[in-house]
Amino acid sequence: MKLDIHNFDAEPSGSAELPDEIFAIEPRKDIMARVVHWQLAKRRSGNHKVKGMGEVSGTTRKPYKQKGTGNARQGSLRAPQFRTGGAVHGPVVRDHGYNLNKKVRRLGLLSALSQKAADGKLVILDAVVAIEKTKDVAQKFKKFGWKSALIVDSVVDQKFLLASRNVHGLDILPVIGANVYDILQHDVLVITTAGVEGLKERLA
Repeated sequence: MKLDIHNFDAEPSGSAELPDEIFAIEPRKDIMARVVHWQLAKRRSGNHKVKGMGEVSGTTRKPYKQKGTGNARQGSLRAPQFRTGGAVHGPVVRDHGYNLNKKVRRLGLLSALSQKAADGKLVILDAVVAIEKTKDVAQKFKKFGWKSALIVDSVVDQKFLLASRNVHGLDILPVIGANVYDILQHDVLVITTAGVEGLKERLA
Protein backbone atom coordinates (compact mmCIF):
# COMPACT_ATOMS: atom_id res chain seq x y z
CA MET A 1 0.00 0.00 0.00
CA LYS A 2 1.12 3.56 -0.69
CA LEU A 3 0.72 6.54 1.66
CA ASP A 4 1.73 10.18 1.45
CA ILE A 5 4.62 11.38 3.57
CA HIS A 6 4.14 14.65 5.45
CA ASN A 7 6.68 16.92 7.05
CA PHE A 8 6.21 18.41 10.51
CA ASP A 9 4.42 21.41 9.00
CA ALA A 10 1.57 19.14 7.76
CA GLU A 11 2.71 19.52 4.14
CA PRO A 12 3.10 16.58 1.70
CA SER A 13 6.73 15.74 1.01
CA GLY A 14 6.53 12.51 -0.99
CA SER A 15 5.07 9.04 -0.74
CA ALA A 16 6.04 5.75 0.88
CA GLU A 17 5.35 2.15 -0.05
CA LEU A 18 4.27 0.21 3.02
CA PRO A 19 4.43 -3.60 3.14
CA ASP A 20 0.98 -5.21 2.98
CA GLU A 21 2.03 -8.00 5.33
CA ILE A 22 2.40 -5.42 8.12
CA PHE A 23 -0.12 -2.67 7.34
CA ALA A 24 -2.78 -4.40 5.26
CA ILE A 25 -3.67 -7.71 6.88
CA GLU A 26 -7.20 -8.57 8.03
CA PRO A 27 -7.38 -7.12 11.59
CA ARG A 28 -8.19 -9.70 14.27
CA LYS A 29 -10.20 -7.95 16.99
CA ASP A 30 -10.18 -11.05 19.17
CA ILE A 31 -6.38 -11.19 19.07
CA MET A 32 -6.07 -7.48 19.83
CA ALA A 33 -8.41 -7.94 22.81
CA ARG A 34 -6.24 -10.80 24.11
CA VAL A 35 -3.05 -8.77 23.80
CA VAL A 36 -4.59 -5.72 25.50
CA HIS A 37 -5.82 -7.91 28.38
CA TRP A 38 -2.32 -9.39 28.71
CA GLN A 39 -0.73 -5.93 28.74
CA LEU A 40 -3.10 -4.56 31.37
CA ALA A 41 -2.66 -7.66 33.54
CA LYS A 42 1.11 -7.15 33.49
CA ARG A 43 0.70 -3.49 34.47
CA ARG A 44 -1.24 -4.33 37.64
CA SER A 45 0.91 -3.77 40.70
CA GLY A 46 -0.65 -6.58 42.75
CA ASN A 47 0.63 -5.06 46.00
CA HIS A 48 -2.65 -5.18 47.93
CA LYS A 49 -2.20 -6.98 51.23
CA VAL A 50 -3.96 -7.63 54.53
CA LYS A 51 -2.66 -9.50 57.56
CA GLY A 52 -3.82 -12.99 58.31
CA MET A 53 -4.19 -14.69 61.69
CA GLY A 54 -0.50 -15.57 61.84
CA GLU A 55 0.65 -12.03 61.00
CA VAL A 56 -1.32 -9.70 63.29
CA SER A 57 0.35 -8.64 66.54
CA GLY A 58 -1.03 -10.14 69.73
CA THR A 59 -0.56 -12.84 72.30
CA THR A 60 -0.49 -16.52 71.46
CA ARG A 61 -1.93 -17.41 74.86
CA LYS A 62 -5.27 -19.17 75.06
CA PRO A 63 -7.83 -16.52 76.21
CA TYR A 64 -9.39 -18.75 78.86
CA LYS A 65 -9.59 -22.41 79.72
CA GLN A 66 -11.31 -24.81 77.35
CA LYS A 67 -14.16 -25.93 79.62
CA GLY A 68 -16.27 -24.67 82.46
CA THR A 69 -16.66 -20.99 81.55
CA GLY A 70 -19.94 -21.23 79.65
CA ASN A 71 -18.35 -19.47 76.68
CA ALA A 72 -17.51 -20.88 73.29
CA ARG A 73 -14.06 -22.44 73.17
CA GLN A 74 -11.36 -20.13 71.87
CA GLY A 75 -7.74 -20.78 71.05
CA SER A 76 -6.42 -17.34 70.16
CA LEU A 77 -7.35 -13.66 70.30
CA ARG A 78 -5.80 -13.30 66.85
CA ALA A 79 -8.59 -15.37 65.29
CA PRO A 80 -10.73 -13.52 62.70
CA GLN A 81 -13.86 -13.40 64.87
CA PHE A 82 -12.14 -10.99 67.28
CA ARG A 83 -11.84 -7.26 66.64
CA THR A 84 -8.04 -7.38 66.58
CA GLY A 85 -7.87 -10.63 64.66
CA GLY A 86 -6.54 -11.31 61.20
CA ALA A 87 -8.51 -11.41 57.94
CA VAL A 88 -9.70 -14.61 56.33
CA HIS A 89 -8.58 -15.30 52.74
CA GLY A 90 -7.65 -11.65 52.26
CA PRO A 91 -5.68 -10.28 49.30
CA VAL A 92 -1.95 -10.98 49.21
CA VAL A 93 0.90 -9.55 47.17
CA ARG A 94 1.03 -11.38 43.85
CA ASP A 95 1.83 -10.99 40.17
CA HIS A 96 -1.23 -10.75 37.92
CA GLY A 97 0.80 -11.25 34.73
CA TYR A 98 0.67 -14.38 32.61
CA ASN A 99 2.42 -15.69 29.53
CA LEU A 100 1.11 -15.02 26.03
CA ASN A 101 2.49 -16.73 22.96
CA LYS A 102 4.93 -14.56 21.01
CA LYS A 103 3.11 -15.28 17.74
CA VAL A 104 -0.14 -14.03 19.27
CA ARG A 105 1.55 -10.83 20.46
CA ARG A 106 3.03 -10.27 16.99
CA LEU A 107 -0.32 -10.85 15.29
CA GLY A 108 -1.95 -8.41 17.71
CA LEU A 109 0.53 -5.67 16.79
CA LEU A 110 0.09 -6.36 13.06
CA SER A 111 -3.69 -6.19 13.52
CA ALA A 112 -3.47 -2.87 15.36
CA LEU A 113 -1.26 -1.34 12.66
CA SER A 114 -3.54 -2.63 9.90
CA GLN A 115 -6.65 -1.39 11.73
CA LYS A 116 -5.27 2.16 11.84
CA ALA A 117 -4.35 1.98 8.16
CA ALA A 118 -7.80 0.65 7.24
CA ASP A 119 -9.49 3.43 9.23
CA GLY A 120 -7.41 6.12 7.52
CA LYS A 121 -5.82 6.99 10.87
CA LEU A 122 -2.23 6.25 9.85
CA VAL A 123 0.10 9.17 9.10
CA ILE A 124 3.69 8.92 7.83
CA LEU A 125 6.11 11.69 8.86
CA ASP A 126 9.46 12.25 7.20
CA ALA A 127 11.03 13.03 10.61
CA VAL A 128 10.28 14.51 14.02
CA VAL A 129 11.77 17.97 14.37
CA ALA A 130 13.70 18.46 17.62
CA ILE A 131 11.50 21.11 19.27
CA GLU A 132 12.36 22.20 22.80
CA LYS A 133 9.31 24.34 23.67
CA THR A 134 5.98 22.84 24.69
CA LYS A 135 4.00 25.65 23.07
CA ASP A 136 5.78 25.00 19.75
CA VAL A 137 4.90 21.31 19.91
CA ALA A 138 1.29 22.21 20.72
CA GLN A 139 1.13 24.50 17.67
CA LYS A 140 2.41 21.72 15.40
CA PHE A 141 -0.08 19.30 16.98
CA LYS A 142 -2.93 21.76 16.38
CA LYS A 143 -1.89 22.34 12.76
CA PHE A 144 -2.40 18.65 11.98
CA GLY A 145 -5.83 18.71 13.62
CA TRP A 146 -5.24 15.62 15.74
CA LYS A 147 -7.33 14.99 18.87
CA SER A 148 -4.92 12.38 20.16
CA ALA A 149 -1.88 10.92 18.47
CA LEU A 150 0.87 8.39 19.13
CA ILE A 151 4.17 9.05 17.39
CA VAL A 152 6.42 6.05 16.75
CA ASP A 153 10.04 6.82 15.87
CA SER A 154 13.19 4.72 15.62
CA VAL A 155 14.86 6.77 18.37
CA VAL A 156 13.00 9.18 20.66
CA ASP A 157 14.60 12.61 20.93
CA GLN A 158 14.75 13.41 24.63
CA LYS A 159 14.25 17.16 24.19
CA PHE A 160 11.16 16.59 22.08
CA LEU A 161 9.92 14.03 24.60
CA LEU A 162 10.21 16.55 27.44
CA ALA A 163 8.56 19.27 25.37
CA SER A 164 5.62 17.05 24.39
CA ARG A 165 4.80 15.74 27.88
CA ASN A 166 2.32 18.51 28.66
CA VAL A 167 0.57 18.40 25.28
CA HIS A 168 -2.75 16.69 25.98
CA GLY A 169 -3.35 13.64 23.79
CA LEU A 170 0.19 13.41 22.38
CA ASP A 171 2.59 10.57 23.19
CA ILE A 172 5.79 9.35 21.59
CA LEU A 173 7.32 5.87 21.71
CA PRO A 174 10.37 4.18 20.18
CA VAL A 175 9.83 1.32 17.75
CA ILE A 176 10.73 -1.24 20.39
CA GLY A 177 7.99 0.18 22.67
CA ALA A 178 5.17 0.22 20.11
CA ASN A 179 2.31 -1.85 21.51
CA VAL A 180 -1.32 -2.69 20.83
CA TYR A 181 -2.80 -0.91 23.85
CA ASP A 182 -1.19 2.48 23.18
CA ILE A 183 -1.92 2.30 19.45
CA LEU A 184 -5.62 1.64 20.06
CA GLN A 185 -5.81 4.25 22.83
CA HIS A 186 -4.90 7.07 20.44
CA ASP A 187 -7.02 8.35 17.58
CA VAL A 188 -4.13 8.74 15.10
CA LEU A 189 -1.00 6.64 14.68
CA VAL A 190 1.96 8.66 13.39
CA ILE A 191 5.04 6.78 12.21
CA THR A 192 8.23 8.38 10.93
CA THR A 193 9.98 6.95 7.87
CA ALA A 194 12.74 5.70 10.16
CA GLY A 195 10.05 4.19 12.38
CA VAL A 196 8.59 2.30 9.42
CA GLU A 197 11.99 0.75 8.72
CA GLY A 198 12.31 -0.14 12.39
CA LEU A 199 8.92 -1.84 12.40
CA LYS A 200 9.90 -3.82 9.30
CA GLU A 201 12.98 -5.14 11.13
CA ARG A 202 11.07 -5.83 14.34
CA LEU A 203 8.22 -7.69 12.60
CA ALA A 204 10.32 -9.44 9.97
